[in-house]
Amino acid sequence: MQYALLLYSSPDAGPQSEEDMMAEMPQWFAYTEEITQAGAMKGGEALQMPDTATTVRVRDGQSVTTDGPFAETKEILGGFYLIDVPDLDAALEWAAKIPSAPYGSVEVRPVMELPDA
Repeated sequence: MQYALLLYSSPDAGPQSEEDMMAEMPQWFAYTEEITQAGAMKGGEALQMPDTATTVRVRDGQSVTTDGPFAETKEILGGFYLIDVPDLDAALEWAAKIPSAPYGSVEVRPVMELPDA
């Protein structure tokens, strides 16, 4: 079963400077290596800050774009891992190991399985 591990945190939580971010990076590299070696890693990426986002809405056949994320929130989506594990319990175990879990949150969401066209 595939799960998306969606990484959220408050902008003022976690590393605040470039130096702090670089100091935390070895934890992320180690986590990614561990989940890859376990055969669970299917993909993932870090995302740029929400102020770089553009939201697209189509209303009455017209495409409208706005700068920024879809919704105002207290936490931002910072990235994701796509994993393939046997069950939700295994996905939750991997989520708890994510380096930002102590100061952020990890939403674990099953990937919808669609029938072949």
